[in-house]
Formats: sequence, structure tokens, C-alpha cells
Amino acid sequence: TILTFSKKGATLPGKVPSSRPAPAKGGDKSSSKPKIAPKDKNAPKAKDVNKKQTKKGETQLALKWKKEENFAMWYTDVIVLSEMISYYDISGCYILRPWSYKIWELIQDWFNPQIRKMDVENSYFPMFVSADRLNKEKDHVEGFAPEVAWVTKSGDGDLAAPIAVRPTSETIMYPAFADWIRSHRDLPLKLNQWSNVVRWEFKDPTPFLRTREFLWQEGHTAHSSFEDANDMVMKALELYRRVYEELLA
Repeated sequence: TILTFSKKGATLPGKVPSSRPAPAKGGDKSSSKPKIAPKDKNAPKAKDVNKKQTKKGETQLALKWKKEENFAMWYTDVIVLSEMISYYDISGCYILRPWSYKIWELIQDWFNPQIRKMDVENSYFPMFVSADRLNKEKDHVEGFAPEVAWVTKSGDGDLAAPIAVRPTSETIMYPAFADWIRSHRDLPLKLNQWSNVVRWEFKDPTPFLRTREFLWQEGHTAHSSFEDANDMVMKALELYRRVYEELLA
């Protein structure tokens, strides 16, 4: 039994009428020039609800938005000014600065000793997967098939077959499991992977919440009985609970 725990005014057609007035008779060239009304210095300017001007003497270090007035802009202010995130030139991809990446390292530092007590070993599998392997697991991949990113070129040439960037790891890992497990003596097989995943999310991307590339942890195990596999899953879920409630909270 293989079980997995894993952890956005019209005119008529024709000549366009000139906006310039006709020249005055008598050779008065000055009257042929259109008169432009002077700007009203006291006229109110159009407001941009998503932009706030910095007043003279203020720095760019303070929050400009309150959570109650514009949650989205407040959230952006918080993660950027706290130096957790920097925006990147590819939509949905973000730079994790040291403050935020440190959180990920602390989770790893806590989680790795816990899974070692369960005889789980860390491993790493390639981030690319062939179209053939994805097609073999159509039922598994169907839910996020539109989000799969494909590599189709190498330099100036086209690849013989497109290669998917890892949307999930089951189709990458389980063929290897089939090669390694030859009898009950090879069980249980318990592997963990810290990796990145790409899902070309087309909805509104939001740092930490909905991104096109993200870091994750995933455990994959194989067992000789359902009872053994189920016990492993329950222990993994308990670890996740402890991460949320004891470590992060």
C-alpha cells in the first residue's frame, strides 16, 4: 500500500474634422492659433485608491495603509517593508529574503529530527517529469493539469518531447519505488523530500498564499499492510498539527 502525506461625439466615417479654428481673414496669424484655457490650480486631482503620497519629511519605512481600509495594500506593505518579500519580474514568482527563508529553515530544523524518529530518510528527485509519466497518472494530475508548466525548447532548438516542471512528485517518485521494492523485505520504504513545485496558477497570485513556484515538504511511504500505512499517516498528520500549533503559533 502506498500512501502519501504532503505537505489566485462620434463622427461619420471619412475625414476627421480639424480641431483648429479657421484662419481669420486679413492675415492676422495670431488669431489662427487655438486658445488654451489656463489650468485651474485649485481644481481637485483625480484620486488613486491604491496609491498614497508620501508627505514631506516622511520616510518610506512606515506602513501607509491600515488593514481596515485596504487589506490587500496593507498586506503588501507588511511583507515588503518587513523585508520578507521582494517582487520579481515574472508574475507569481517572488524573492524570499532572509527573514522569510529563515522561517522555512526553522521548520526544517524542527521537522527533520521528528521524522528521523520514524525512520524516514530525506531524498531528492528531479524536478522534471516526462509527458509519458504524467499521462500514466492522468487521474492523479487531472485536477491541476491546466497549471502544468512545460519546457519545449533547449537553446534555439525544440525538444523532441515536452518536459513538465514538477507540479507534484508522485509521478516522479513512484516508478522508482516500483524498481526498488522487489519483495516484502524491502518494506517499509519511507522517504521525505524538501523541494520546490511549479503550478502556473492563473488566478491572482499573492505572496506566501498563491504563487507559481513554492517550497514544500512531502513524505512518501510504502508499507506491507494497510494498518502499518494508516499508522504512518496518522503520525504524519500529528506532526503537521504540532508544526502549526506548537512551532509556528
